[in-house]
Amino acid sequence: MRWWHIEAVLPMEDDLFGVERWSAAMFWNELANGHHYVVALPERGEQPVGYAGLALQPPAEAWVQNIAVRRDRQRSGVGRALLAELLRTADDAGVRTVLLEVAVDNAPAQKLYARNGFEPLGIRRGYYQPSNTDALVMERHG
Repeated sequence: MRWWHIEAVLPMEDDLFGVERWSAAMFWNELANGHHYVVALPERGEQPVGYAGLALQPPAEAWVQNIAVRRDRQRSGVGRALLAELLRTADDAGVRTVLLEVAVDNAPAQKLYARNGFEPLGIRRGYYQPSNTDALVMERHG
């Protein structure tokens, strides 16, 4: 992801996450802090159909910051490919533990993570605001 992708992913962020969406400033901050972000582009020059971010803290751990796929492209392998890229990046950096938070009511995402070796670790009560939705913390050891 580059700075010019930020405006392109904001409508997707709004559609998927509503009031809990990230702002442009939050994405700028992630990029400025050197976190690893990727976008899924169907063809060069087209709008992103998905994006994902990873905060690396080698060698101890990495955190999946977000994975989002445009609704009309969900269940087409885009999320799986984005997650694979994040896990490859963590492996290349020598990070063996990858963690993430996922909404407790997001069963499709939990299944994707479980298929990729993530296991439940705990619950963060009221993690997502303002909906007060709990987050399931999941962990993968590579």
